[in-house]
This record gives sequence, structure tokens and C-alpha cells, in this order.
Amino acid sequence: MIVKNVTQLIGNTPLLEIDPSVHGLKNVNLFAKLELLNPFGSVKDKTAWNMLRHDLDDIKTKSQTVIESSSGNTAKALQMILSMHKIPFKIVTNRIQVREVRQILQLIGIDIEELPGQSQCLDPTDPNDPQFIVEQIINSAPDKYFHTSQYTNLKNLEAHSLMTGEEIVKDLARVDYFFGGLGTTGSTRGTGMRLKEQNANLKNIGVICAKGESLPGIRNVDEMYEVGLFDNSFYDTIIEVKIDESIDSMLTLIRSCGVLAGPTGGASLAAVLKYFQEIDEELETEKNVVFIVCDRVEWYLSYLQKYRPRLFGLAEKKSGLSDISVAESKESPEISPDLALQWLNQMPRPLIIDIRGQLAYKSTHIHQSINIPADALEELLKWGMPTAADQKILFVCPIGEQSKRFAAYFNRKGFVAWSLKGGFAEWRNYHATCTHLNLANDKAKQPVAGFK
Repeated sequence: MIVKNVTQLIGNTPLLEIDPSVHGLKNVNLFAKLELLNPFGSVKDKTAWNMLRHDLDDIKTKSQTVIESSSGNTAKALQMILSMHKIPFKIVTNRIQVREVRQILQLIGIDIEELPGQSQCLDPTDPNDPQFIVEQIINSAPDKYFHTSQYTNLKNLEAHSLMTGEEIVKDLARVDYFFGGLGTTGSTRGTGMRLKEQNANLKNIGVICAKGESLPGIRNVDEMYEVGLFDNSFYDTIIEVKIDESIDSMLTLIRSCGVLAGPTGGASLAAVLKYFQEIDEELETEKNVVFIVCDRVEWYLSYLQKYRPRLFGLAEKKSGLSDISVAESKESPEISPDLALQWLNQMPRPLIIDIRGQLAYKSTHIHQSINIPADALEELLKWGMPTAADQKILFVCPIGEQSKRFAAYFNRKGFVAWSLKGGFAEWRNYHATCTHLNLANDKAKQPVAGFK
């Protein structure tokens, strides 16, 4: 087959029927939609192409720069298409969590503006929201930028209705259940809309990451409000999947099906298994079930090394944080910002550990706090407790959720530890009346005790 342009290879991805001996589900015909076989390696190839293809000539004529908020696959596909047309591209993001993803984006030449913040414990009042920053950049030079806007652009939905959904309809006479991970939600909604036209009784199942955990390309329950295309009413059910479940199912796809799926594809298979194993009654007739394998495993080796080191012959050490139940975390002692300020001025002064990301900490933080991002602190805990036993500790995160988990763990180990109630967002709000305080400038003077 000879093609004139690599974009001709986007789409027409196959459906792989998974052998029943692999999935073990009764009366289920299970199919994997292999979106990892798109030329740039993911389901987002279709999204990127559909958002650009009708505007490329106009963008080039106007000498514009394309701008997007993306953490990986969409950015990769956009850059590959734009580079062939000699069009500059810029991304604004705070969600690149995997080393290989960042390296690939750098390799293919993307201009990355990386913002403070990590997504496992979101600060809803954070002025460094990527969408907000993108709008500021565009407003500063309206004619300079073309915004693809994957989180709100209906062409994202259209790409998967016209391509992914249509391809499945051509391959299967009927789909009864459709599963897909929720990121921008364009692929699941667009595909599901087309499949619903074929079968009005179709059940659309969304897949998200368990609370407090992180899966590349899939959001957790605390993050969904950020996504403009998300429509909760569209989905019959939304299933939460844990990291371990996703990795286990990813390994099934790799080792039993010959599919080099990433952890997000594993999450969708895990959701399928969880859904049909937990329904109250067995299926009486055969049902056709389709799930999306959205990208490839090679992008996520460091992620897998972190969460499943034994796959690489490395010793597996656990911090014990995973043993902290949700109930125990909720019961963790908290201290309010006003009491914390009084407490921080007492001697001996407690150790303040800010577990936000490095960029967020650098932007603004509590005076004399130290920064150990949550991932790094959890890694330290695998090797023992990093502080003296008589040291009192205050944990700080964006909104006071992750910090409760760490405080609970330290208290279980016999330490005296608290979580800052409401996190740094509440601390900042408490001092909002101090209009002379420049919270955005790390080099600002210290007019109020407790701030830097």
C-alpha cells in the first residue's frame, strides 16, 4: 500500500475479538478497538486530525501558532501533523506525569509551557489553570493563535462519531455495551453517540481512575468538572478502576492477546471485567461488548516501573500508604488556617511539609515550609520514616485531601501529625484580606507571619 501522506493512515483501526478463555465472561463477545494502531500511536490521532484538517491552509496563510492544553497524546498527534505543514505549535499543561511522555513531546519539537500543580489533589481556585492561561495568551495576541480547544471543541466528538463509531458499526451489526476511559470524553461520547444510533438499547460505560490515584489519560472523580465536553447524563454507568487493576488487565492484553496496550487500555478492560462480574444476574443472551485500547505501552515504562517494579526485576518496597483506608484518612486530625498560624509561631516550631508539585511550591508557599512532592515522599517512606520521632509535622496539599492520608500514616507510626484543613487553597483564602501580600511572587517580602 502506497500513501501520499501519513494522515491517510489515521482511522480504520481493527476490532480484535478477545478469546473467551482470556476474559472468562459468559455470553459476552468481547472486542478491543485497537486505536493504538493509528500512525502516531493513539485514539487522539483522530481528534487532532479532525480539529485541524479543514483549517490548515488558513492557519498557514495567517502565519498562526496552534495552541492547546494537552498532557500527551493529543499534543503528540497535533505536533506530528503541524510539523509536516511547517506550522508552530505550543502547549500549556500541568498534567505531564510520565517521564517518557515529556521526552517524546520534547523529541518531536513541541514548545511546552508547563504550569504549577499536579492533578491528584486539585486546587479549584488555582489561577494557574491551563485553560485560563491559554485564554490569557490568546487574548494578548488574538490574531497570532489558533486554539484547537480539545476540551470544548465539538470536532472532538465529531471525529469519533464519524470515524471510531462508524468503523465499529461497519464491523459489528450490533453493539450492546461500549466502554472507554474518560479524559476529554470526546472519544467515548462521539463513539457512543454513533453506536446509540445503531442500537437504542446500547449502554455507554465511562471509565475513570479511583479517587486519589492517577492513570495516564484518564481522570479521576475529582477532576471531571474541568472537562467541558463531559456530560454525566450520557453514561449509563461510570466505573472507577484502581491502578493495580489497570496494570493487571494491561498485562492480559499484552501477554495473552499480543496487544501492546498502555495502562489506559488496561483500565477499560478492567472496567469490563468488573462490570460483568458484579452485575446481579447473568446475561441470558449473547451480548457484543466493545472497549477502546487507546494507546501503546512504550510511553509508560517509568510509570509501570514505579507501580509494578517487579516487572523489571526490581525489588518491590511499599510505603504502607496504600494500607490507609478512606475512613482512616477522613478521621486524620486537621488544623484550621487560623489555628495553624498561631501554632506556627510557637516554639518549638513544627515541621511543615508541603506535598504539592515543585512548580506550585515555587510559585507560593508557607514560610519556612519544605517541599517534598507527594510522589517523592511516598518513595522516601518505602525506606523508612524521614523525620525524627519527636518532630511534630503539618502536611499541606492543594485542598487538604492528600495531606490527610499522609497525616494518618504518620500518626499510625506513632508521630504527631496534622493536615492543614482545606489545604493551601484555604490558607490563601484566609489571608485574602491582606491585599498588600503578593502570593504569586516567591521573592516577596514577608509582611504577614507564616507566608513567603
